[in-house]
Amino acid sequence: MATKTVFRLSMSIVLIVVLAGIIFYPKYKHLLFRKDDSLMMSSSARGPGSRQVLFASGYVLVPTDMSEMIYSTATLLPDEEVELSFETSGKVVGIFFEEGKRVKEGELLAKINDKPLQAQLLKIQAQLKLTREREFRQRQLLDRDAISRESYDQVATELQALEADIMLLEARIAETELRAPFNGTIGLRMISEGAYATTQTKIVRLVKLSPLKVEFSIPERYAGEVNAGFPITFNIDGIPGTFEARVYAIDPKVDMNTRTIVARALYPNSKEELKPGRFASVRAELSQITNAVSIPSEALIPEMEGEKVYIFNNGKARERKVNTGLRTESHIQIREGLNFGDTLLTTAILQLRDDLPVQLDTLVTNQYLVSE
Repeated sequence: MATKTVFRLSMSIVLIVVLAGIIFYPKYKHLLFRKDDSLMMSSSARGPGSRQVLFASGYVLVPTDMSEMIYSTATLLPDEEVELSFETSGKVVGIFFEEGKRVKEGELLAKINDKPLQAQLLKIQAQLKLTREREFRQRQLLDRDAISRESYDQVATELQALEADIMLLEARIAETELRAPFNGTIGLRMISEGAYATTQTKIVRLVKLSPLKVEFSIPERYAGEVNAGFPITFNIDGIPGTFEARVYAIDPKVDMNTRTIVARALYPNSKEELKPGRFASVRAELSQITNAVSIPSEALIPEMEGEKVYIFNNGKARERKVNTGLRTESHIQIREGLNFGDTLLTTAILQLRDDLPVQLDTLVTNQYLVSE
């Protein structure tokens, strides 16, 4: 009885498997003959004496424009920046700027007590007035030969000494005034009124935001191609759009550690929307080639004798030796060996052989993907 039950169960399983095969075979039979598009043979090529047929993707060569680009990182620098300090020591008696505001060249920003110097100046100015009157009278007497030349020279020398003392005092008084050396935006002050300041005390930072300097590095092999006036573009994280600048100076020395050259470009920053100190991504276009024959980088096969590719011709792979030119991140210019209209094979590169039968499964033409 148990034997009959096992027999019936076995027959049921066999019938289920047969029925499943009949139902699903037409729908999934193509998977039995093609496991991978680029590696498996088609069923028509499995006969005795038949050659393998590779499934591969093709790329129709069309005229393209290629550009050689330099990609670098940059730092935005202010056109001018200075930390202002007094030229002399003393008590701060006045601060005349507002933090974060714009100031003009020559504008008074802060003041040190100069009352002793002002008093000395008044004293010498009074002496100067009397000495000038004496010099005037002595000159008249000298013209009438009423005094000696030596007497007049003594008064004239005294007058010149007083004038020099006044110039010195005026210069020392000017040192007690902190003035803006250029137009710019004032930063945060670092001292309060009433504090004692020395020549080492930082009072405030002044920054000129327009224009901005874009400092970046380029590989040394491009030293002869990037010169003053060379245009660049850069982007900044968090700020939409691309900004344009022009190189105005290049460091004459190559950095021995990085083998790069530092260059600086100017960006007008007329609206002062960009702030110095920010990080930027720089792009510089060195050269542009129009109507070039270019191929994807993965299709090029390097060899000891040179470089080669495979093209699709009359259902077979054909080997072509090529001479390369400009290289970008994704494409390579072909100077010799290929023509417009050739169908380049871009997959199954390692399995390709000259005169091997190939069937295209996809074809890229004019940059649009076309399924075969």
